Amino acid sequence: MIVNIVLLIIGFVLLIKGADVFVESASKVASMFKIPQIVIGLTIVAFGTSAPEAAVSIASTYNGNAGIAVGNIIGSNIANILLILGVAGMITALPIKRNTMRVEIPFVVVITVLLALLGFDERITRLDGVILWLFFIGFLVYLFFMSKNGADSALDDVPEYDENDKLWKLIIILVLGMICIVVGSQVTVNSASAIAQDFGVSDRIIGLTIVSIGTSLPELVTSISASLKGKNEIAIGNVIGSNIFNILFVLGTAALVAPSAIPFPISFIVDIIIAIGAILLFLIFIGKDKHLKRYGAFIMLCCYIGYMIYIL
Repeated sequence: MIVNIVLLIIGFVLLIKGADVFVESASKVASMFKIPQIVIGLTIVAFGTSAPEAAVSIASTYNGNAGIAVGNIIGSNIANILLILGVAGMITALPIKRNTMRVEIPFVVVITVLLALLGFDERITRLDGVILWLFFIGFLVYLFFMSKNGADSALDDVPEYDENDKLWKLIIILVLGMICIVVGSQVTVNSASAIAQDFGVSDRIIGLTIVSIGTSLPELVTSISASLKGKNEIAIGNVIGSNIFNILFVLGTAALVAPSAIPFPISFIVDIIIAIGAILLFLIFIGKDKHLKRYGAFIMLCCYIGYMIYIL
């Protein structure tokens, strides 16, 4: 038991640190080859915070732990809204952009409902993966045009190279980061599965709790850091963007590369309803001044604790 818990922590560390160094080195290499910062921000940097979810979900599908794969995605989306925005909102009142309110949040609701519909036959097939990826490509096109029209959120965290950066060093770091992600995902999935067996609980529960919180740590760190630095708009944008990436990119990719259809137990429908409810609850606490109030963030945090108690 203790060994598996230690391995789980090691797996999370490898995932998060691997994703961090991978994004930084990949962004600098892309800059060296004159790739526009907008493109880097919308692809490499945006992928970075969802890399742990992607690695764990893909590894889970190959290891036959579909409950961890799907639970990780849904659980991460619930944690992103209730836990991460709850914590960040307790630090400071979080402003929300007009486009996020009018387009991106409704889009999260739409694709979450889409996920429920695709999984209603209790499996996610390759065709479902194609559908998710088509929506994902559409979202990237939307982000690209938004950025071209002056929405610069995609550029906020793009690392820039300087004269001290050498291409060969960056490539080595990039490869090492990818190795950490791959190894970390395997260690995380194997240890989480072993813990589930030790406690006699399902992979679904482990995916919705321990694994989803662990893989959401990059979003948590990014949002808290943005709040403390006064870049409050990044906090909400980071979370909403991550939720979209989790469903469309992470699960879509997992469905495409999985050796067979991913099992989707009907019990996940309840968790999807809770994920939608979390978004609606978040919207309720947005005042007329388009800010998430501290009391609302506190209630969201309490709701997440209640959700954890409920599923455990």
